[in-house]
Amino acid sequence: MSEILEQISTAVIEGEVEEMVDLTEDALGDDISAEDILNKGLMAGMDYVGVEFKAGNVFVPEVLRSARAMQESMSVLKPLLEESGVQMLGKVLLGTVKGDLHDIGKNLVGMMCEGAGFEVKDLGKDIAPEAFADAVKEFEPDVLGMSALLTTTMRVMETTINVLEEAGVRDKVKVMIGGAPVTQAFSDQIGADGYASNAASAAELAKQMVGRA
Repeated sequence: MSEILEQISTAVIEGEVEEMVDLTEDALGDDISAEDILNKGLMAGMDYVGVEFKAGNVFVPEVLRSARAMQESMSVLKPLLEESGVQMLGKVLLGTVKGDLHDIGKNLVGMMCEGAGFEVKDLGKDIAPEAFADAVKEFEPDVLGMSALLTTTMRVMETTINVLEEAGVRDKVKVMIGGAPVTQAFSDQIGADGYASNAASAAELAKQMVGRA
């Protein structure tokens, strides 16, 4: 790996938000492609952060800083990636279910999925089942991720899956769920395609769901 790509990867790991635009422009100035900067710099750094996060060696504030650093670089790279027709891994649609206003975990999942190479659309929090179904029709994601942090809102996930079926789009998208009270058993019970216990696992699961793990 070139020295500048290693610097970019390290800057992501250490959350050096302020350095990212300059490092990215330096790499482009060295004739390194936007795709290589994404794959060998940003994603390499976020992969490392994901592994450390799952192992309990880094925590949410550090992951957020790393993700923000990556997003700074992506603000420079996105137009170039689109211009050169680089294919992302797939599309991920995210939202916290109706009645639930918690979104830190969901935001982390979005950042980790972006770091893994997905195009991410975040609907936000307190999202009604019908709004999820409409967004699936419009955005045509490969993966829909739903979050709930309350036992009282968990059941809305099941309602949403039923609404996706009624809208005729359930078979067009893989559904993954997560949140503090959510379990694999609950995922199986409501007919979701997968469950992730944390943001790094969610990004890994999304990759598996599109056959790119």
